[in-house]
Amino acid sequence: MTIYIGNLSYQATEEDLKTVFEDYGTVKRVVLPTDRETGRMRGFAFVEMSDDTSEDNAITNLDGAEWMGRSLKVNKARPREEGGGGGQSRGDFRKPTY
Repeated sequence: MTIYIGNLSYQATEEDLKTVFEDYGTVKRVVLPTDRETGRMRGFAFVEMSDDTSEDNAITNLDGAEWMGRSLKVNKARPREEGGGGGQSRGDFRKPTY
């Protein structure tokens, strides 16, 4: 299981997140996605911990917590959907038939 952290401060670093989440167990990995064009943080992150119990405790204790001036949104990450985006791609567009 991976934890999703939303409404994250743009100043947060991987080390900052690791320090916070280590209060609940061993952190295996922290990922801070960045915008491809600007290189800036996107305001969310993913944290993977060593076991489900640690992850559940972190979610329970950190969801809604204020950190770096922001109220965090912390929950289980959902699997990435195929296609990666909403709406239809240009290739999927078809004219209606009458």
